[in-house]
This record gives sequence, C-alpha cells and structure tokens, in this order.
Amino acid sequence: MKDNKLIAEFMGMTRHAQDSGCMIQTTHQGNEVVLVSSMKYHTSWDWLMPVIIKIENDGLDPHGLIHRTLESRIIGDVYNEVVDTIKIYNDER
Repeated sequence: MKDNKLIAEFMGMTRHAQDSGCMIQTTHQGNEVVLVSSMKYHTSWDWLMPVIIKIENDGLDPHGLIHRTLESRIIGDVYNEVVDTIKIYNDER
C-alpha cells in the first residue's frame, strides 16, 4: 500500500535498494527488512498510534484535525487524516 510506505518513511524507515516491496527499519540490533504488505497502519491502532504521537510531538497538527478525527474511533478516518497530514508536511519541506 502506497500510503503505508509514506507513513513508514515518516517514521524513519528507508526504501530497500533492490526491492520496492520492502522497507528497512533500523533497530538496536541492526537493520531489519519489513515487508510493505505486512504493514498495518491502516488496520491496527498499535501501528497507527505511534505515528499520531510523532505528529503531535513534532507539532504537525496545529488545528487538531487528527485529534478530532480520533473521536470518531474509525481507524480508516484517522488513517486518512494522518496520511493527509504527512503529505502536507512533505510538501512543505
């Protein structure tokens, strides 16, 4: 999923040089290959909440749109707002 790759990059993962279906995550033990197809930002609160925390800590949601979307408790709506916020952030860099 293209938007999961976008989120993974925002969270510090890098693209795999030879395989577009993988990302590289740096850990304390070394580099770890993560399959894009295994990413669950769009279906798991455990995956999505650290992204929301990073966005809030970095001050990237000044109008509180993600926070307001969280009130719906619909992960798809929150995911879409996170993706939009990251796209705006990337465009402004």
